[in-house]
Amino acid sequence: MASIVSVKTEKRPAADSQDADSNAKKPRKLLPSLKTKRAPELVLVIGTGVSSAVAPQVPALRSWKGLIQALLDAANDFDLLEEEESRRFQKHMQEDKNLVHVAHDLIQKLSPRTGNVRSTFFKDCLYEVFDDLECKMEHAGKHLLRSVLQLMESGALVLTTNFDNLLEIYAAHQGTKLESLDLTDEKKVLEWAQEKRRLSVLHIHGVYTNPSGIVLHPAGYQNVLRNTEVMREIQKLYETKSFVFLGCGRTVDDTTFQALFLEAVKHKSDLEHFMLVRREDVGEFKKLRDNMLDKGIKVISYGDEYADLPEYFERLANEICNRDVSTNSWGSPSQNGEEFLFGFRHSLLSRDGFQARITLCPGLFSDLFVLETSALSL
Repeated sequence: MASIVSVKTEKRPAADSQDADSNAKKPRKLLPSLKTKRAPELVLVIGTGVSSAVAPQVPALRSWKGLIQALLDAANDFDLLEEEESRRFQKHMQEDKNLVHVAHDLIQKLSPRTGNVRSTFFKDCLYEVFDDLECKMEHAGKHLLRSVLQLMESGALVLTTNFDNLLEIYAAHQGTKLESLDLTDEKKVLEWAQEKRRLSVLHIHGVYTNPSGIVLHPAGYQNVLRNTEVMREIQKLYETKSFVFLGCGRTVDDTTFQALFLEAVKHKSDLEHFMLVRREDVGEFKKLRDNMLDKGIKVISYGDEYADLPEYFERLANEICNRDVSTNSWGSPSQNGEEFLFGFRHSLLSRDGFQARITLCPGLFSDLFVLETSALSL
């Protein structure tokens, strides 16, 4: 371990300056209480900060206001609003009126009912806003998604407040199929909460590919909370696992999140959750850290710039996943009935009086294995 020795001298200001710059550029250390978690103990909460980092060209991914503005622009492009209506909506946006109610009014306007038929203009606008996301993903953002996927494949659950499916798109390109869930499919959400659908992404506000599950207005918030069985199962996760908030900003102030977790769960200060944030303003950072402690959330700085997050989270994911692998490398059984010994995976199969042991050698060749057979005692 290197040690730092301070020498009191006035002859080396340049070196001192270089040392200071070097220290300033050091990557943030990983918090022991987080990096020693196992992936199955984690629920990753993905916020708008992640989506805006992956596809910064898409204004609708940056904020709630950005999404409503994008919907309004799409409605104007399709001539779905009268000139006076458009001006009124734009005025409300500029005046920062209650955006939940603005969104509600806009959706109602884009979903007129004729007899028993409701139009799908809102769906058209959603698809226009999120069109061609795949081509708008940037390299650094993909690194962030890769780390999220790595933890998912090791057993972590993923919940998001985002309407986009950027993670699902990225995973498909890596050969992993992720299912998008929203709270309208109660059976699947219940299974997700019971850890039977780990390779699924729960969109608690809905996902744009299913407009009926989108939550953008007050009535929608009430609808998603109506199933007490599902809500209780999700709340159990908050009580028994560690939530890791990524790019969430003010997610803990979100109406759905408040009702699901903060209002319902008791003794929150006894829990251990984590929020990764940028430490831009020291005063604001300390204030946020103090405010979150009584909610059981440890606020951690990943760096001073948004660009620091992918590298920090990649190191964290590698640390957790490598720890999981090493834990299972000394003869501990896995959930699939396989056995790990000295870094190799052994599967014991039996059929028609013969026993076969297949030894897979990870990190060498995917199809390299040793097959041992022996007659079973009859």
